[in-house]
Amino acid sequence: MRYLLDEDVNPEVASAARTLQLDVVSVHELGRTGVDFPDVAQLRFAGAERRIMVTRNGPDFIRLTREFFEASEPHYGVLIISHALPNKHPGRIARALKRWHDARPAANDPEPYLIDFLGEQRDTL
Repeated sequence: MRYLLDEDVNPEVASAARTLQLDVVSVHELGRTGVDFPDVAQLRFAGAERRIMVTRNGPDFIRLTREFFEASEPHYGVLIISHALPNKHPGRIARALKRWHDARPAANDPEPYLIDFLGEQRDTL
């Protein structure tokens, strides 16, 4: 599985995630930031690149996922980062992404139109 970090995600998450052997790129690294690249363009790009979009902007990407589904437009999933994972801690976000990644079968492509959430791992009794 491959990932694209949205503009609202600290770009340092990409380099931290790559040290964990994840295929992650940030829109910042690609120069895809600002008003020329609205959310819909980012999600289309992620779909064309077969990447899962990773964002902090849940409401807009949930709406876009529904629109992409209704239009049968390519979509490889959206992961929404919990506010419990602050942007100032890119390593924590990268480790949460690694846990999410490792919990999925390695050979499988992401589920089309997937929406899921990244949060901190909690120890259970």
